[in-house]
Amino acid sequence: MEREQRRLAAIVAADVVGYSRLMGRDESGTVARLRRARVERLEPILARRGGRIVKLTGDGALIEFASAVEALAAMVELQQAMTESEAGTPEAERLVFRVGLHLGDVIVDGDDLYGDGVNVAARLEAEAVPNGIVISGDMHNAVAGRLAATFEDLGQLALKNIERPIQAFAVHWQAADWLVTRHSPAPQSAPITPSQADAPLPLPDKPSIAVLPFQNMSGDPEQEYFADGTTEDIITELSRFHSLFVIARNSSFSYKGKSPDVRQVGRELGVRYVLEGSIRRASNRIRVTGQLIDTLSGSHIWAERYDRVLEDVFAVQEELTQSIVRAIAPYISEAEVAKVRRRRPDSLSAYEKAIRAHAKAWNAWMKSDRALCDEAIGEAREALSIDPDSTIALAAFSLAHFQHLARGTAADRDTAWRESMAAATRSTEVDRAEGFGHVMRGMLLASMPEQTRLDEARECARRGHDLNPHDMRSLMGLAYVETLVGNPERAMELLRQALRVSPRDPMRPNLHQQLTMASFGAKQYANGVAYAQLGIGEAPDLPPLHLYLATNYVGLGEIEKARAAMAEARRIGPEFAQRHLTGAFVGVDRERQWLFARIAAGLEDPATADALR
Repeated sequence: MEREQRRLAAIVAADVVGYSRLMGRDESGTVARLRRARVERLEPILARRGGRIVKLTGDGALIEFASAVEALAAMVELQQAMTESEAGTPEAERLVFRVGLHLGDVIVDGDDLYGDGVNVAARLEAEAVPNGIVISGDMHNAVAGRLAATFEDLGQLALKNIERPIQAFAVHWQAADWLVTRHSPAPQSAPITPSQADAPLPLPDKPSIAVLPFQNMSGDPEQEYFADGTTEDIITELSRFHSLFVIARNSSFSYKGKSPDVRQVGRELGVRYVLEGSIRRASNRIRVTGQLIDTLSGSHIWAERYDRVLEDVFAVQEELTQSIVRAIAPYISEAEVAKVRRRRPDSLSAYEKAIRAHAKAWNAWMKSDRALCDEAIGEAREALSIDPDSTIALAAFSLAHFQHLARGTAADRDTAWRESMAAATRSTEVDRAEGFGHVMRGMLLASMPEQTRLDEARECARRGHDLNPHDMRSLMGLAYVETLVGNPERAMELLRQALRVSPRDPMRPNLHQQLTMASFGAKQYANGVAYAQLGIGEAPDLPPLHLYLATNYVGLGEIEKARAAMAEARRIGPEFAQRHLTGAFVGVDRERQWLFARIAAGLEDPATADALR
C-alpha cells in the first residue's frame, strides 16, 4: 500500500463576497474582472511571496505557502491591493474578498491538498468580514510580532463540520503600512524575485540552516575540492529532511573565502542557524571542526572537533549531520536521523575524483562551457573505474552528457543519451535515497524526441524531488520536466521556490532561463521577456536566454525584436539554436515545434504571433 504523503503548510482559503449577486448583474463581466484581479493582483503577490495556487473554485481559490509569515503578508497585500484598485467602482459592484488562514498538516495528492488543515482554513474564511482576514491560533503563534498588523481575539469558534473548537483571530492593519499600488506589478510586467529584495528574508516556519564552506586549513590548495566536497555532502544530507529548510549549496558557497558576520548571513539568507567549520588534512589523519550558531543572538549552540584517520571522513560527515539535526530539530524521530546512514564510497581516491567531476559539471552548467563538460565526463570516468557505484561520479557523468544533449554539442546524440540514462539509472539502484538520479531520468525521458514516456518522466522527477525537496538540482530538474510535459505554471512555482532556497545563487541566470521558457509555455510572454532580460543582465553569453527571449517577443508580436534576439542566440550558441529550432528538445506540443520552425525560417511571417494567441 502506498504511503500517505503529508506536510505542514500555511493554507489560505479566499472567496468573493456576494459572487452570486455579481454574476446575476453581469456574468461575463464579473468573470473577466475576477480573472483580471487574479492576473494583475494575486499572481504577482504569490510570485513575490512564494505562494502556490492549489485550485481555483469559481469565486475563490485555495492557496498554499511554505511560510506562515509570507502567507499572511501576501493576503494583507491582496486585500489592500483590492481596496485600492476597486476604490473607484460603485460599492455594489466591487470585487471584495474574505480570507481564512490556517497552519496545519495536509494530505498531499499530486498537486492537490486535502485534510483537516484545508477544512479549517475554509471554515475560517466564512467567519471573515468583507475585505477581512481571520486566522487560526496556530497561524497566530507563527506570525505574532513579525508583521505590521494587530490581532483581535475572537475566542474559540465552533466551525461547521469541525469537531473541535478553533481559536481564531481577526487581522487588522493600517493602510499606510501596506500601500501596494506603488510596487504591485502591472499585468505581465517584470517579475519580482526573492533574489532582488532589499529587505531581510523572513524566517521559514521550520528550523532553517545554511552550511558555510568549510575552511581548508591544510595549506594545500589541492585540498579545496576535498573541503568543498565535505561541505556539500553535509548540505545534501540535511536537505533530505522535509522538516528542515536548508539553503542550497550555491548560495552558501557565495561566502567562500570571506569571514561574514553570521547574523548578517542569517538576514541575507533568511535562516535561523549557520554551521561553519574547518578541515585540516595531514598524512593519513584529518581534523574536522564544526560549530552551530544561532543567527538571531549570535550565540553558539554547540561546537565539536573530530580527529580521525582519513578514511573515517565519511563517518565524521554522518556524525556532524546527526548532531545538527538533534540540536536544531529535536522533534525529528530517530528513524529520520537514521536516513543519514548512506552508502559510503569504496575508495577515498574515487571520492576525490568524483567531487572534482561534480564541481566541473555544475560549473559547466552555469557557464555553458563545453570544455568543462568534457573534463567532467573524463574525471567521472576515472572515478567510476575505481568505484563503479560512486553516486557522485554517476551524477556528474549523467549531467555532463545531458548538457551536451541540451546544447546540441553531443558528438553522437544516441550514445550520449544512453550513457546519461545508464548512469542516472545506476545511481538510483545504488542508493534509493539519491534523489538526483531520479530527476535526471525524468529530464532525459521528457526530452526524448518521440515523447512517448512523459508520464514516466514526470513520475521520476517528482520522486527525486520528494526525496530531496531542498536540493536546487531537484527543483530545477523537476521544473524542466513540468515545462516539457505541459505544466509550465507548476514549473514557475518550483523555480520561485528555488530562488528562495538559494537567494544568492550564481545560477540565477539559469533559473531565469527556465522561467523564460516556462513563461513561453504558459503564454505569459511579457513575463518571459522580463525574466530573459534579468538573466541576460547577469549572463549575456548564455544562448538559451536569447533564444527564449526571441520566442516570447514573437508571442507579443514584436517581430523585429525577436529577429535581433534570435540573431544573438545564433551568434553565441549556433549548435544550441539550431538544435532547438529544428524541433528537437523543445517540449511536447506540435504548435510549439511549428513555432520554432517558423522562427528558424527567419520570422518572415508576422502572422506567426497571431497563431500563438
